[in-house]
Amino acid sequence: MYTLPVPKKGTKEEESRPRQILNRRARFDYELIETYEAGIALAGSEVKSVYLGRAHLADAYCRMTEGELFLLNCDIEPYEFANNYAPERRRDRKLLLHRREIGLLGRRSQEKGLAIVPTRMYFRNGKVKVEIALARGKAEYDKRKKIEEKETRLEKERVRTHRR
Repeated sequence: MYTLPVPKKGTKEEESRPRQILNRRARFDYELIETYEAGIALAGSEVKSVYLGRAHLADAYCRMTEGELFLLNCDIEPYEFANNYAPERRRDRKLLLHRREIGLLGRRSQEKGLAIVPTRMYFRNGKVKVEIALARGKAEYDKRKKIEEKETRLEKERVRTHRR
């Protein structure tokens, strides 16, 4: 995947660049199996809010309804300079995928008991995209084990840098 060069912090170029919204909680709570890129149906003022980085995916999830895939519980703050029309912050938003992909996601999530979670929201070619993943929930002991491994790695780093 092609990535753009990162501008220096505090510059005007950095401020004008669209933000990428991450769902860091999904990587902690779930084991991500397969990812898909989906478009999303948004109102104009919502696109501007996402561009400014004012969206939150922490509690969001996806659900199949009548052969369509929807993003639920995604919080997009209202755009402050919008006119009278301001859509609800946590309304259901339709995800745009090919019918074949929607069918595959629906079957796999029902057969194997997998969840469909959004992992990030970003811009590609001027359009908002949502990366969704088929995910299997982690058990509590897996989460504790990961935290323990991270703490030991950080402790080793501290010891190593302290010795120098």
